Amino acid sequence: RWIKFEEKVEDGGVRWSTPYVPALPLHSLFQLRTCLQKGTMLLDLDALSFKEIIDKALSEQPEEAELRPELRGRLAALLLCQPRHQTTKSLLRLLAELTLSPCQGRHRTQPWLLHPKCLAAASLSFQLRNQFKKKVPPGAEAAHVAVGEVEFLEKPFTAFIRLRRGVALGSLAEVALPSRFLFILLGPRAKVKAYHEVGRAMATLLTDELFQRVAWQAEHREDIIAGMEAFLDELTVLPPGKWDPSARIPPPSCLPSPHRRTTMHPSDQQLHGNGDTSATGDRAGLGHPRSGEELERTGRLFGGLLRDIRRKAPWYGSDFSDALHPQCLSAVLYIYLATVTNAITFGGMLGDATANMQGVLENFLGTAFAGSIFCLFSGQPLTILSSTGPVLVFERLLFSFSQDHSLDYLEFRLWIGLWVAFFGVVLVATEASHLVRYFTRFTEEGFCALISLIFIYDSLKKMRSLADAFPINWQYRLDNVTSYSCTCNLSSPGTAPAPGRVGEEPGGPEVSGHDPSSPPALYLQHPATLVGLSRTQCLGRGGHLLGTSCQYVPDVTLVSFLLFGVTFLSCTAFKRFRSSRYFPVAVRKLVSDFAIILTILASCAIDATLGLETPKLLVPSELKPTNPARGWIIFPFGANPWWVCLVSAVPAVLVTILIFMDQQITAVILNRREYKLQKGAGFHLDLLCVSLLMVVTSATGLPWYVSATVISLAHIESLRKESATSAPGEHPEFLGIREQRLTGLAVFVLMGVSVFMAPILKHIPMPVLYGVFLHMGVAALNSIQLTDRVWLLLMPAKHQPDLPYLRHVPLRRVHLFTVIQLLCLALLWVIKSTMAAIIFPVMV
Repeated sequence: RWIKFEEKVEDGGVRWSTPYVPALPLHSLFQLRTCLQKGTMLLDLDALSFKEIIDKALSEQPEEAELRPELRGRLAALLLCQPRHQTTKSLLRLLAELTLSPCQGRHRTQPWLLHPKCLAAASLSFQLRNQFKKKVPPGAEAAHVAVGEVEFLEKPFTAFIRLRRGVALGSLAEVALPSRFLFILLGPRAKVKAYHEVGRAMATLLTDELFQRVAWQAEHREDIIAGMEAFLDELTVLPPGKWDPSARIPPPSCLPSPHRRTTMHPSDQQLHGNGDTSATGDRAGLGHPRSGEELERTGRLFGGLLRDIRRKAPWYGSDFSDALHPQCLSAVLYIYLATVTNAITFGGMLGDATANMQGVLENFLGTAFAGSIFCLFSGQPLTILSSTGPVLVFERLLFSFSQDHSLDYLEFRLWIGLWVAFFGVVLVATEASHLVRYFTRFTEEGFCALISLIFIYDSLKKMRSLADAFPINWQYRLDNVTSYSCTCNLSSPGTAPAPGRVGEEPGGPEVSGHDPSSPPALYLQHPATLVGLSRTQCLGRGGHLLGTSCQYVPDVTLVSFLLFGVTFLSCTAFKRFRSSRYFPVAVRKLVSDFAIILTILASCAIDATLGLETPKLLVPSELKPTNPARGWIIFPFGANPWWVCLVSAVPAVLVTILIFMDQQITAVILNRREYKLQKGAGFHLDLLCVSLLMVVTSATGLPWYVSATVISLAHIESLRKESATSAPGEHPEFLGIREQRLTGLAVFVLMGVSVFMAPILKHIPMPVLYGVFLHMGVAALNSIQLTDRVWLLLMPAKHQPDLPYLRHVPLRRVHLFTVIQLLCLALLWVIKSTMAAIIFPVMV
């Protein structure tokens, strides 16, 4: 059988083979051409049953091939025999079919003849139960090829039939499909192998998309022959001594489109048609990664903005209805946890940089508000807003400047934000976003690689800091276990400690020496002696810890690193599970879609089972400013001199450049052509939303937000759509991204209510979230062509993959381009690590 590739019933007749590319003998194609030239050909035949088709095929034979009347009857009876299909049945179905039905009993007496009642039963039972139909694309029709030897024939009988309309021919097909084409080749004995190969050649032709078009539109025999000649023109011959004809060629990961085959010269096809043009090839395409229609200037004030609105308005309703899919639930949970972790990380750093004028709570509320508004009104709602590194550097410099010159930080920041919003509106009015068309792949990859490396570095850095919080005792010796202890001294240093031992065993997270539920022990040796105290109780009473194991918590660091590694590896493995060989397609897709959530749940279960006090996710539980000295509304006048509102325009220019570059580079990466976005981009509208949000966040003292590259890429990757049905051997086709507004909106609404979910979120270990961060960084890094070219530097030429750009560009130029990109990336990393990080987007 064929859908796109050939499958064969293996020896023993109990299973189908894996799909493979059919390899045809050249002679069989020439024989097929002869059959089509001399045999019966009926185009647009009106027939409603298989018997009617056979009768017309036998009655309209060419004169030179016409059969005698008695042979026609015998041949018709033979062709009307019941076909036997090979099905793959489960063990339960085999057991259920042990009971014989009346129809099966009739088949035992006449196993080959098509009985009318049994034919109807077969089409309702066998075909409808056949799970193979799930592999058939919607709208498909069947073609039947019947070949074989007949002892009573003296010369071959050949017929090619195209029906005017698709007709259901009972159980002739393996699944219930309308039939359109039939090819029959029956002949005398001694040529069985030749007949079989001609039938394979015909089936291969009918699965070829270009020949299908010819066969559909042909009006005469010559049209069919011309279609076959075109097929032969594209043929590639393998020399018999250079390969094994019994070897099965596995299906390629990607096939050339019919349009490409019709427009490409045959010699070009031979040069370029066998390359790997899958996802890697798409990333490596030579063309510009997006169309420039969204970035063309109109020459009118706000012309680009109005065009963005007109482009996005018709899709607004579908932006919500398209989110009604289980995959979106997985994306919401995944991106929510990533955004929460990012908000806590940046909130803590903002608090350290601004004396808690902006902290974790402000970052939570600002992310929830700004992200929700952006998702509702932006041009590209798949973008996730977040605080970024350059903004954090500017906040630190601005706070230091305000402290040094006795200025109110939040009021100064308010005026800068207002000026940035004004400049942003000016950029939107003048269509400055058209400059994005000059961003090259070099720029995009450098920016994306740096942000991805920052994610990877920060996740590893956070894990490294656990070794400081929970130090490992490298001098531990099992033989000295009796000397390890920790006691609480409630007296001043130098006096004898209270004999209440705490933490006799060096492995416990608490230094409590007794069961808290047991009655208090009495000690009469010292007037200050109390019951056994925990570490917290001891320090709370003004005591201090004495002993060799007081700072020793070994298991926490070890288990944290294990959770970190298991989370990263599990996320990667589950994401790749979609292309696994195990389990049905529905199970693989479900596991892949919910990969991150399944990993987090499994890691949390492992952590809860072990019962160790690993660091957990802590979110604010009260709605009040982190710094009590500030309020929720920032007034523009009163704390600073009047001229500050004018001077603020100077740093605002720098922030405007920073916001513009950071936002637009991320937007360019998200709107690449390879993502197959159907609803268009909105560069001007996105910049307007970010600019107006600056007004609100500045007036309320909340952080400033811009597109987060890595989280936005993770959001897009979690919403990939693939074809629901694919032929055996065919890889699922990437259909695009599930473009909608609801997942981002749900993420930011959950961010807003996270304050009330603190009792639930506190059970999630931070090492698990750091593992998710590492997975996001690695996934984003692997999505760019730069990563592929870096691996090429380490590969000998004979082991390098067949990438499209390697066919057109000399290898030394590819390596030179890669080395220059790596040097620029190193320079950006140095800039990012210094106080000059504020100009990082400009340097990109």
